Amino acid sequence: MDKNIGLYICTGCSIGESVNVEKIVNIGKNALRVPVVKSHFALCGKEGIDLIRNDMQVEGVNTVVVAACSPRVKYEEFDFPGCIVERVPLRELAIWTQEPNSGEAQLAAEDYIKMGVIKVQKGDLPEPYLMETVKTILVIGGGITGMTAALQSAEAGYQVILVEKEDRLGGFVNKLYKVGKLPVDPAKDPLIADSGIQNTVKAVESNPNIKVYKSAKVEKTEGQPGAFEVTISSDGSSETVKIGSIILAAGWRPYDASKLEHLGYGTPNVVTNIEFEEIARTGKITRPSDGKEAKRVAFVQCAGQRDPNHLPYCSAMCCTTSLKQAQYVRQNPDATAMILYKDIRTPGNLEYFYKAAQNDPGVMLTKGEVTGVSGAGNGDLHVEMKDSLLGGQVRIEADLVVLATGVVPATADDPILMLQYRQGPGLPDLELYDGFADSNFICFQYETRRTGVYAAGCVRQPMNMAEAQEDATGAALKAIQAAEHVAKGIAVHPRAWDMTYPDPYMQRCTSCKRCTEECPFGAIDEDEKGTPFYKPGRCRRCATCMGACPERIVSFKDYHVDMIGSMLKNVSVPEDEDKPRIIVLACENDAYPALDTAALQKAKLDPAIRVIQLRCLGSTNLVWIADALSRGVDGMLLLGCKYGENYQCHFAKGSELANYRLGKVQETLGRLQLEAERVGMLQLAIDEYDKIPSLITAFVERVKEIGPNPFKGF
Repeated sequence: MDKNIGLYICTGCSIGESVNVEKIVNIGKNALRVPVVKSHFALCGKEGIDLIRNDMQVEGVNTVVVAACSPRVKYEEFDFPGCIVERVPLRELAIWTQEPNSGEAQLAAEDYIKMGVIKVQKGDLPEPYLMETVKTILVIGGGITGMTAALQSAEAGYQVILVEKEDRLGGFVNKLYKVGKLPVDPAKDPLIADSGIQNTVKAVESNPNIKVYKSAKVEKTEGQPGAFEVTISSDGSSETVKIGSIILAAGWRPYDASKLEHLGYGTPNVVTNIEFEEIARTGKITRPSDGKEAKRVAFVQCAGQRDPNHLPYCSAMCCTTSLKQAQYVRQNPDATAMILYKDIRTPGNLEYFYKAAQNDPGVMLTKGEVTGVSGAGNGDLHVEMKDSLLGGQVRIEADLVVLATGVVPATADDPILMLQYRQGPGLPDLELYDGFADSNFICFQYETRRTGVYAAGCVRQPMNMAEAQEDATGAALKAIQAAEHVAKGIAVHPRAWDMTYPDPYMQRCTSCKRCTEECPFGAIDEDEKGTPFYKPGRCRRCATCMGACPERIVSFKDYHVDMIGSMLKNVSVPEDEDKPRIIVLACENDAYPALDTAALQKAKLDPAIRVIQLRCLGSTNLVWIADALSRGVDGMLLLGCKYGENYQCHFAKGSELANYRLGKVQETLGRLQLEAERVGMLQLAIDEYDKIPSLITAFVERVKEIGPNPFKGF
């Protein structure tokens, strides 16, 4: 693309009052040789937009640099389709965070203008990655979650294929005697009702947009979003279908109660909550051992849950389930239900179930920890408790004990998807909670670390039926979005507008495997020789592969190693040894917005810094650090998202990978005979903007203590 650049400098929002705009215009025209350079008092207004559009028509401007406010605001106003557009945040980074009419503010403004122009000079207009696609949605799992997702997708006009491993639809709901029902009138309405699951089954099986496979499983999943090839086996035969996106709603299984011998499982008349549903379906609560009606039923909560030796998490639905099952017991007015709990958790409207139990004289609720269950003769049981509200060590007699065992995702022991990915056949799961799909839940619910695959229901996190239905709707919407975006050749998420995709120069590839190993989303496979090749539909445009590649062969049209390297190499470096220059590489998702907010609060930042926004810290290539420091920059600070247990990285592992790479920077700096402490990294949440000034000041002071870069002036 032959570029005709237009540089437009806004003088509003105190910019014109705080820096010498005329000098900046001259730099644009003379030093940067930009053909069209103009200033305006309100570029985002109608006159300012018309000025730019007129230059496009008359002057042939096709590359626009807007030096005004943050790229995170006024994005609709400065949207010029068919043009390269770069936003230079003079207001936030040179005006609001520096002293007005100071040399520091002027120099900062000039540096940011230079970097903006260099960026468009080095970039090119993105082109979408177009391929032949389908929009059919695959739903794996025929329980309430899967059926709801299938119906929602079908009603939106999409073709759906539903795969269920059992010989009928309905999942665990088929095993329930009754389901909980939120009352319209709590004083009169019953809290339990028939599930009505067969109505949902009929709706699915009669919908012309839904094709159902029963007694089926996925044998393998190949390809990429929009062009998945999924092989389904059913009734002894296999069929391969084209799929646009996938909803994984495979459900859950109860925790293995045989591991709960200390709670008496294996002893006659100790059952799980699922087994209790089967008893209730007979119409009468009886003991398995002798068929005698059970009039004293003890429910043991958190059976094998919130326990580091079993399930470390809460299964979310067990408290309400036991409160519901207490209603079964109380259908006999002479029977007593005893709920023994560590804590009762009934958020929102589920509190109605708790209040109903509190108001029922036949339901005993007591807090304590059950330490053992043993036989008491004649089929009766003793339940031992400690730390009870009743005081000290307590023994309760019961006819029947029900263990509230927890939710284990179906993916805990079965990859289900059978992905033909280098990284393995299943979804990456949460490190602390084995089996639950890592859905990047802090930033994006439903999304997994396999692009185009969405988790819903209890494979994502424990939940009840109502929550699972809501979850299924959200996952269906995301699956639809994925199919539509891939068909347009744009990124699915989180850079949903991004038309770029990685374009590696494979002639220089050494097959080192760093890109394939570090890609958080499995977007890169390897051929039989170990040479990587991309599946662009899986790519989320984080550019982690660009940062990983030691040969620097991975590029995007508007984001590549040479572009960022050229920008930081053209930042001014003061010759005065008392005035350091620090480059800040800031993640666009948390750190840069936090900087924006700090600027909005008029927080002052150390004038030593120059900020370059990155897609993700995972895209940081160590050559940038070597190039900047060898040119005389005194230090570099990486600001990224939090990582670890409660990570907030939009790209799952960007900050973590950047930190890993920085562990190797000492070797690079050693060759330059520079101190490793000149390079630092900080984790920053989007709401920690108030910490930014002190964090930056502390780092600048640390660099000052080290002393000026010996390459300064060369």
